[in-house]
Amino acid sequence: MSSTQAPHLWLRAETKPMEHRAALTPSTAKTLLDAGFTITVERSSQRIFDDSEYTKVGCPLVNALSWKTDAPADAYIVGLKELPENDDSPLHHTHIFFAHCFKNQGGWKELLSRFDVGKGTILDLEFLNDDKGRRVAAFGYMAGFAGAAVAIDVWCHQKINSSQRYGELKPYPNEDALISFTKKRLSQAITKNNNVFPKVMVMGALGRCGTGACEFAIKAGIPEENIVKWDINETKAGGPFSEIVEADIFVNCIYLNTKIPPFITRELIDGPRNLSIICDVSCDTTNPNNPLPVYTINTTFDKPTVPVESSNPYPLEVCSIDHLPTLLPRESSDLFSKDLLSTMLALKHRKESPVWGGAENLFKEKLAASKA
Repeated sequence: MSSTQAPHLWLRAETKPMEHRAALTPSTAKTLLDAGFTITVERSSQRIFDDSEYTKVGCPLVNALSWKTDAPADAYIVGLKELPENDDSPLHHTHIFFAHCFKNQGGWKELLSRFDVGKGTILDLEFLNDDKGRRVAAFGYMAGFAGAAVAIDVWCHQKINSSQRYGELKPYPNEDALISFTKKRLSQAITKNNNVFPKVMVMGALGRCGTGACEFAIKAGIPEENIVKWDINETKAGGPFSEIVEADIFVNCIYLNTKIPPFITRELIDGPRNLSIICDVSCDTTNPNNPLPVYTINTTFDKPTVPVESSNPYPLEVCSIDHLPTLLPRESSDLFSKDLLSTMLALKHRKESPVWGGAENLFKEKLAASKA
């Protein structure tokens, strides 16, 4: 492929359970097609966008997972979340997705080894940065928005149905439906809480993710004085922080890139506390530097929370779903794909693109580290 030839993008079907988002929407696919790109779309009954929405704009459909055998060697395999599980086969293509292996997460060396053996490349969506070091596209705002929604709803459930485990989460058709549902739940829950609204603490409140969390809480009807907004100034002295357990709801929205002291400890949660739900939007569960070392597993849409053991009998649950924006899959996909569009268009001149060049250099650096 020449440096100016429009690339071939192969949108793979997501295999992660309950993942309904898409890295390329029908709208952005049409823009790319009009720019001369070739786009192949794998069929998916799970994706929020119907297959027919892609065919209407001119994308041919192929079977799910056919990228493994049928995609041309120079096609970019585009997705969002993890590749299919229980597969250690070599990976030959250039993949554009959230690989979750550049911060020493669980299984990082094994995944990089597959690309090493197959001579493939990861261009990680999490590390596509502009010349100011800012990500060109991120789900952060919607992750925080959805994380706050789930956390508030779990708190409501604890007040309304304390004897029953919190049940399966399902996507909402739009933001208005989610906000309407939450307002009704809050109205019911506060009657069981002496008509007092919960105190919501957001860590990383000034970032995109934290902004989303705070804005959802306000839209849902939480009084602004009940929203505790912390960021780098409040945490620079280092944790742990007793203020966290004084809140009813804690939403962690930080971006972790270095080791920091833990925000909370078992000693804190065993002591007096109001805290009953942690939503770890950052979801650094397998990161050795996880600042919330009170749980060890990622939760899922069908089992959204896990109880935290504590000598304090007051309940405490953690939500650690690593793809929260799929709670609002259409809106999340639209926002992300639009932000990503100009960078995708730059694939025509990938060798001259500092964004793609930086991503490739990072892959090479991490690959070397995995073999060190």
